[in-house]
Amino acid sequence: MNVTATIKAERSLFSYPKYWAHCYGTAPFLPMSRAEMDELGWDSCDIILVTGDAYVDHPSFGMAVIGRVLESHGFRVGIIAQPDWRSKDAFMALGKPNLYFGVTAGNMDSMINRYTADKKLRHDDAYTPGNVGGKRPDRAVTVYAQRCREAYKDVPLIIGGIEASLRRIAHYDYWSEKVRRSVLFDAKADMLMYGNAERPLIEVTHRLAAGEAISDIRDVRGTAIIVKQALEEWQGVDSTQLDRPGKIDPIPSPYQTISDCDDKKAQGDSDTSAQAKPVVVQPDTRRKPWEKVYVKLPAFETVSANKPLYAHTSRILHQETNPGCARALMQRHGDRHIWINPPAMPLETEEMDAVFDLPYQRVPHPVYGDAKIPAYEMIRFSVNIMRGCYGGCSFCSITEHEGRIIQSRSEDSIIREIEDIRDKVPGFTGVISDLGGPTANMYRLKCRSPKAEATCRRPSCVYPSICAHMDTDHTPTINLYRRARELKGIKKILIASGVRYDLAVEDPRYVEELARHHVGGYLKIAPEHTEEGPLSKMMKPGMGSYYRFKELFDKYSAEAGKKQYLIPYFIASHPGTTDEDMLALAIWLKENRFKLDQVQNFYPSPMASATTMYHTGVNSLKKVTKDSETVPAAKGEIQRRLHKAMLRYHDPKNFAQIREALKKMGREDLIGRGPQHLVPPESVDEKRQKAQKPGRGERALTKHTGLPPQPRWQKKRRTAKNTSRVPKP
Repeated sequence: MNVTATIKAERSLFSYPKYWAHCYGTAPFLPMSRAEMDELGWDSCDIILVTGDAYVDHPSFGMAVIGRVLESHGFRVGIIAQPDWRSKDAFMALGKPNLYFGVTAGNMDSMINRYTADKKLRHDDAYTPGNVGGKRPDRAVTVYAQRCREAYKDVPLIIGGIEASLRRIAHYDYWSEKVRRSVLFDAKADMLMYGNAERPLIEVTHRLAAGEAISDIRDVRGTAIIVKQALEEWQGVDSTQLDRPGKIDPIPSPYQTISDCDDKKAQGDSDTSAQAKPVVVQPDTRRKPWEKVYVKLPAFETVSANKPLYAHTSRILHQETNPGCARALMQRHGDRHIWINPPAMPLETEEMDAVFDLPYQRVPHPVYGDAKIPAYEMIRFSVNIMRGCYGGCSFCSITEHEGRIIQSRSEDSIIREIEDIRDKVPGFTGVISDLGGPTANMYRLKCRSPKAEATCRRPSCVYPSICAHMDTDHTPTINLYRRARELKGIKKILIASGVRYDLAVEDPRYVEELARHHVGGYLKIAPEHTEEGPLSKMMKPGMGSYYRFKELFDKYSAEAGKKQYLIPYFIASHPGTTDEDMLALAIWLKENRFKLDQVQNFYPSPMASATTMYHTGVNSLKKVTKDSETVPAAKGEIQRRLHKAMLRYHDPKNFAQIREALKKMGREDLIGRGPQHLVPPESVDEKRQKAQKPGRGERALTKHTGLPPQPRWQKKRRTAKNTSRVPKP
C-alpha cells in the first residue's frame, strides 16, 4: 500500500469500465494527423489534446502521460502539438472531437519559457525541435483555448497543466506587473484542472462519455469552474474568520456581491471592509470541519487594489492544499465567481506504477525526423521515481502543482523502466542520467502519523525544522540504488535531481551511498543563499546543514578514493534580500573559491508565496496584520543587475558596478588586489575608456580645446558642396 493510505480516493484510477473504442487497441504513437488516424481505422477522435510542447511519447512529458492514461481507458486520443495559433485552421487538423478539447501550454509556463527573469525574449525553446524559439504564443493556454472555440464552438473545453494550475485564482503577473484574474475567465473554458490531473480527468471523461453535460459536472476534486453562486449543500466561511488580517485600507467589503454594494450605496451606507461583518455560516457539527465547506476569498477587484488583502488571500490559498482536509475556495470576479474544488487525492503506489507502465515509445514522434529536442535529450535516460515535495520552498511551484504529499512508485516498477531504457532506447550507453523527481531523496519518505498527515496545514514539513512526525529513513532509496546498479548492462546510476541536504544528513548512510556510487565528479545542491534574511523568506535551512552535508560528502568521497565537488546554486534578488545580504554571499563565494558560471535572478512565478512577497512587500508566510514584517524586494533593473553581478564577482564585466555599490555601502576596504578583496581597483584601461565615453549628463572634451564637440550638422556644413542646404540641428 501507499504511505498515504489515510488519504485515499473513493475510486481507483483504473477501476472504470473501458470505453467502447478500446477495441481499436493501442496506437504506436497518438496520432497527430488525419493520415495517422486513417491508419488506425479511426473516423474521429474522442479527445484532442493541444499542447505547446513537441510531442514526445515519454512519461516525463505531461501530454504523453495524459494521452496514454486516457487511451488505457479506451478513448481515442489525438494530439495537436505546437499549432500555428494565428488562425483556427491548425486546430481543425484532426476534425471535431467527440468529447472535448484538452488544452495546456506544455511542461513549462509559456511566459517563463519565452522570457528570462529580466523579461528579455528568449531565442531558444528546449521543448521544440531544433531548440527554436517562438513556436508558442505568450499566455498559450488562453490563446489555444480561444482558437479551439473558434474552430468548434460547441465542443467542451478543459484547460490544465502547470500554466493553468498556477493561474487558477486571481494572481500577480510579473510580465504585466498587475494582478490578473483567473485564467479560466480569460480562456473562456468550461473547466480548469490543476495539478497532476489523471484522477479528475478520468472521472470527468467517463461522465462526459456517459452523456452528462460538462456544465453539470461541478463537484470533481482537482477542478475549478465558474459559478454564479456557491454550490448547493456547501456551507461558507469568510477567509478573515480563518486568518483575520489586521487593519487594512478602507475599501468596499470584498465579501459583498456587486448588487449588495449598489443597494448600500443607494441607501447611503458608508460601511467599509474594516467595519463590515459578513455573515458566517457555521459548518454542520456532524461533519468534519472541512467537509462541504468553502472559503470565501476577497474578490479579484479587491486584491487587485489592496496588497495586504492579496497577501492574506495567498496565505489562505496555501493553507488549503492538503487533500485530506482542504476546503473549496470561492473568489468573486465581477458578477461571477471562480469555484475551486479541493485538490485531487494523491495516486496510490499501484496507480503510479500503472501510469508509468503504459506503452510509451520513449522517443519523439516520427514527424520530427532527426531534429533534436533538448528537453528530451536531457531526460531520455532518466527515470522519475516519485511526485510531490514537502519542502514547501516559497519560490517553487512544485507544491502548488504536484502537492506536498510524496507519491512514490514501487521498486519493481522503477526497475522495469530502467530495463526498458536499456533494451529499447536508441543510443543508450549504460548510464542512467537520473533516478529522481522534484527532489532526489524524498522517495517513500512519509509522515509517521496518519492522522497528522490527513489534517496538517503546515506549508513545509522541514522548515523551520524537520517535523517530529516526518520519517527520515532513507533505506528504501538506498535499496533502490543498489538494486538498480546491479542490473546487467547498467554501468552507472547518476543522481541529477536536487538533493535536500538537510534531510540527507539525518541519514548519513544515504550520503555515503551517494558519494561512493552515484556522483559523476560534481553534485549540484541548492543552498540558495547564506544569509538568514533571504533564507527565512525562501523557507530554506541555514548553512549549518550545508556544512554538515559537505563534511560527510567530502569524508565519504575521500574514503572511496574520489575527488568530487559540490556545486552550490544560489538565487539573486529573492524577496527579503538586501544589498548587504548579496555582498555577504559574494564574500562567502570568494572565501570558498567559488566562481559561478550560471546564476539566476529570482523569477516571480504566478501564485508562489515568494511572488506574493515580491508584489506586496508583506511577509505572507505569517498572519497578515497591520504590524506584518515588511519584506524588501529588488525590483528595479539596476538593483536586480547588481544582485546578479554580486554572484559573479569574478567577471570583469561586473567590476565597475560592484565597485560603485561598495563605495555607496562604505565598503571600499573590499576594493583591491589582495586575497581579502572582492574586486580590483579601476585599471588604466577602464579609466581611459571612462574618459572616452562620457557618462549621462557629462560633456566630453574635444581634442585641442575644452569646448564641447561640434554637432554633426556643423561638420556636414563644412564639407557640403551646396551650403545652402544645410540640415537643421
